[in-house]
Parts: sequence; C-alpha cells; structure tokens
Amino acid sequence: MDQKTALKQLHAFRKKGGEIRLAAESWKSDYEILISTIMSARTRDEVTIPVAEKLFKKYPNPNSLAKAPIQSVQKIIKPVNFYRNKSKNIINCAKALVSYHKSQVPHDFEKLIELPGVGRKTANVFLSEIGQDSIGVDTHVSYISQKVGWTKNKKPEKIEQDLKNLFPQKHWRHVNSTLVRFGKTHTSRKQKDALIKKIKKIK
Repeated sequence: MDQKTALKQLHAFRKKGGEIRLAAESWKSDYEILISTIMSARTRDEVTIPVAEKLFKKYPNPNSLAKAPIQSVQKIIKPVNFYRNKSKNIINCAKALVSYHKSQVPHDFEKLIELPGVGRKTANVFLSEIGQDSIGVDTHVSYISQKVGWTKNKKPEKIEQDLKNLFPQKHWRHVNSTLVRFGKTHTSRKQKDALIKKIKKIK
C-alpha cells in the first residue's frame, strides 16, 4: 500500500462517514475530554455523551470528582458498560490529576498511561482530540484497517505503528475519528463491508 492511495482511501472514508458527535469531542476542558473518553470504552458514544454531561454538571473539575462518593458516581454513570469499574477508575484518575499534576491533564503519552483507567487507545484519542499527532486504535480502526489492507496485524500497538508508517504525520489525528464515524454511520456489517470493498479499489 502506497501513501498516496491510502490518503485517497482515507478521504473516501471521511466522505462516507456521518456527522456523528464522538464521545471525546466538543468538551470545554481537557478534564472533560479525558473522563468522557475513559467512560466511552466499549460503550456507544450516544450513551456516553449524555451521561458525561450529567457527571460534569455535578463534578465539573478533577478536584470535585476526586472527592465524589463512589455510590454517587455509579448512580450517574450506570448506563455505560462496566460502570462500577469505570466509577472507581475516573475517581482515582481525578485523584491522580489533583495529587500529581496540579489538577491538569498531562499532554504527554507516558504520563497519561500512568493514570487509572487510561490505556494506550484512550491516551492517543485524548492527544489527537487536543491537536497532537496520535492514532487511537479501537475496534473500528482495527477492523477497517485490516479489511482495506492498511495493516496485516491484529494487535492494536502494531496496527498503530503500521498506520503511522503509512500516513503522513499531519493526518494521524484524523484517522480514528474518520474511521469511527464511518463505522458508526454504517452499522450493518454487510453494508459496511461492501463500502470498504469499493474504497479498497481506489488507486
């Protein structure tokens, strides 16, 4: 796969994607971007966003969330999958931000993945949302990248590296949102695969 072809295909995926708001997008603060991204793991964005809005109304910053009773947080975020574990993680994440980062979210990958509830994908999605050159590999990115021939790997870290080698750095932060929007717009596996097949033929 050459870079020029991959860029044309990425553009085609962007055109075929909808205007869906993703969980990491359109928040006022880094704190809100990070916490909503943590909560969005294995949960649909349309579920995560209203839940996050309720959470931030009650706990608008790391200091308030760090002091929140876990039962209160669980009650608010119950609609998201794995809400018990995520409640613990986001409170502990807020505590870490207060204790070690002066209540600010670090803009450094290595420091981000030290935070409770923050793995490689979450860190990369956060960084790309704040304008840094990163690629978050989730199920949509993994599936589509393999199908279209951008990678032969199945491990997220290797897929991330293949995509970084394939695309110019200035495009990295758009890869996740483009493919996730495409995946969420075309929910039927049959329809999705048919479109991927067409886009794969673009040279």
